[in-house]
Amino acid sequence: MKLGKVEFCHFLQLIALFLCFSGMSQAELSRSRSKPYFQTGRSRTKRSWVWNQFFVLEEYMGSDPLYVGKLHSDVDKGDGSIKYILSGEGASSIFIIDENTGDIHATKRLDREEQAYYTLRAQALDRLTNKPVEPESEFVIKIQDINDNEPKFLDGPYTAGVPEMSPVGTSVVQVTATDADDPTYGNSARVVYSILQGQPYFSVEPKTGVIKTALPNMDREAKDQYLLVIQAKDMVGQNGGLSGTTSVTVTLTDVNDNPPRFPRRSYQYNVPESLPVASVVARIKAADADIGANAEMEYKIVDGDGLGIFKISVDKETQEGIITIQKELDFEAKTSYTLRIEAANKDADPRFLSLGPFSDTTTVKIIVEDVDEPPVFSSPLYPMEVSEATQVGNIIGTVAAHDPDSSNSPVRYSIDRNTDLERYFNIDANSGVITTAKSLDRETNAVHNITVLAMESQNPSQVGRGYVAITILDINDNAPEFAMDYETTVCENAQPGQVIQKISAVDKDEPSNGHQFYFSLTTDATNNHNFSLKDNKDNTASILTRRNGFRRQEQSVYYLPIFIVDSGSPSLSSTNTLTIRVCDCDADGIAQTCNAEAYVLPAGLSTGALIAILACVLTLLVLILLIVTMRRRKKEPLIFDEERDIRENIVRYDDEGGGEQDTEAFDMAALRNLNVIRDAKTRRDVTPEIQFLSRPAFKSIPDNVIFREFIWERLKEADVDPGAPPYDSLQTYAFEGNGSVAESLSSLDSISSNSDQNYDYLSDWGPRFKRLADMYGTGQESLYS
Repeated sequence: MKLGKVEFCHFLQLIALFLCFSGMSQAELSRSRSKPYFQTGRSRTKRSWVWNQFFVLEEYMGSDPLYVGKLHSDVDKGDGSIKYILSGEGASSIFIIDENTGDIHATKRLDREEQAYYTLRAQALDRLTNKPVEPESEFVIKIQDINDNEPKFLDGPYTAGVPEMSPVGTSVVQVTATDADDPTYGNSARVVYSILQGQPYFSVEPKTGVIKTALPNMDREAKDQYLLVIQAKDMVGQNGGLSGTTSVTVTLTDVNDNPPRFPRRSYQYNVPESLPVASVVARIKAADADIGANAEMEYKIVDGDGLGIFKISVDKETQEGIITIQKELDFEAKTSYTLRIEAANKDADPRFLSLGPFSDTTTVKIIVEDVDEPPVFSSPLYPMEVSEATQVGNIIGTVAAHDPDSSNSPVRYSIDRNTDLERYFNIDANSGVITTAKSLDRETNAVHNITVLAMESQNPSQVGRGYVAITILDINDNAPEFAMDYETTVCENAQPGQVIQKISAVDKDEPSNGHQFYFSLTTDATNNHNFSLKDNKDNTASILTRRNGFRRQEQSVYYLPIFIVDSGSPSLSSTNTLTIRVCDCDADGIAQTCNAEAYVLPAGLSTGALIAILACVLTLLVLILLIVTMRRRKKEPLIFDEERDIRENIVRYDDEGGGEQDTEAFDMAALRNLNVIRDAKTRRDVTPEIQFLSRPAFKSIPDNVIFREFIWERLKEADVDPGAPPYDSLQTYAFEGNGSVAESLSSLDSISSNSDQNYDYLSDWGPRFKRLADMYGTGQESLYS
């Protein structure tokens, strides 16, 4: 077989590759061991392919097609009678075959990472008959790998964290690089790792890519973040290998390795003595370089003279110690306090206890500043008692207040009148003695709660408040009376000794031992023959009949005076009259009617019959009213529709009349001309006739006489008008004098004049102006239509 120069170069490349594979050292295989091929119509022939092992280098960049190999059949005698055909993956597009010689070439650059091998089929045909002389055979063209892909970190860049103060060799994170080259061929995909940036703090294992700490005691408070650059290189790191890099950001996480420390050994704060309880006095904070839970603090007062006066708590957000007041401060009692405060971490790490105690103390001195305080009463509440019978000016009690400041300014007293609106009490401005200013009544107000004001003489703006509860003691100053208005009846057929009413009494007083009432008839009523009274000795009394045969037509009502005495000291009494009506009762003693007039009704006419008669009369009246109303509505013309009648529409605003009697706040007649004749109002159920009246001639009268007559006439009308407002109401008269000699300038009366004005255009203004067009049109027939 003769080889050209190009084929010879390719052959040398293939020999260099084939030496790497022990099972592929032969250049060609002769005599295929496939099964015999039986051709139809012919005797059996033996299949006799001769073909090469095909390997093609990837990324070939030559200008000529790359020679792959040669196909040859034993049947081929070299006379051109055999034709070779190639089919399968990449046939014709990537791989071509010389149909005469069987040489296969690659026409495109191949990439093993895209496709590692191609499966093709070859066939030898008789050129004349175009029939196969060999059975179709399948073979594979493998793409030989070269180192054309660098390692890549698919998961980069990386972030990781490691606790500060970690020992050397603590694992941080593992990085992984991948190489797309063939890992089964050569060292193209064998990667080693190295660190380009990050020494001497960190290191990386060359084979695994695990990053570890390389220095001990790395302190987060000194530097909390590191940027590492890791390189991955193939060909086991040898020269000529390809490499890739990635970045790794390593953050040192915090551990509790720093104890809290106060920036100062002592603090001092000034606070006014008037500061309310629970107010914040100061905020202090111990410095801790740690963060998060490792910097959380606990504060407490461990010593000092203000343990019961102040307390300290922690602000969860800022980790500050907040000092607040628990009790009121008093400059006159104590001017300063000293506190010893300790701050400690909540959770200490045992690994770092050797660094020192994880707590610190400081001293806080609080200076109390003097404030001009209002007077203070000796007691927060003064309870006092006084009898309601006490005289005006009697002393009830005394209150006392003093200035708590060192100046001890004199105090003056007064009563807050908002708590004593009726001014029942007075107080001496200098001594604080409270006296009565009015007569007291326990039944009106049993307890008076008043506020006493105490102000400094030197500074009246400083006012203290004391509270006084004055209880009014009861005396027997109210006589007893009936507990209710009794409606007592007695039947005409009542028997002697029959109880017709049980009465009781009430008393506005409240004696300490309770009420005890005594009942009796007055002296005038003791000897009456109709009724008697029995005192039941339990604050009640019974009224009994003394005879029978009561008759309404003789006497329908009896008045029985009853005398009631209480048990007070001195006792009080009253006479109350009980009204007793005589009634007709049924067999069970239940009253049916108590009216004496019932006897004058005709015999046999019952109450039900009277009700029926009244109902009929009312029904007839309602029917008559409905009929009259319907007739009036039918006769009323449409032109007098109240909604369209705008002649006397008056809009009233903020009209405050004279009370319930003021049914019409304004009289339209007040706006009319005094000299115009007042005609009777036209009936609304009759259509008025259109009259052509000439304007009345007005007489010239002096203005002062006109106004005087106008006012005088209006006064006379108001005096005789029963529906006029009350006499204390304000009457307004709007009158501007008589009409002008030029008479009215309005066009509404122009229909009665000889004006040549044409109003026919009103017909073009729509249905709303139809009435005006009919009234003021030029045609005479339109006036009377």
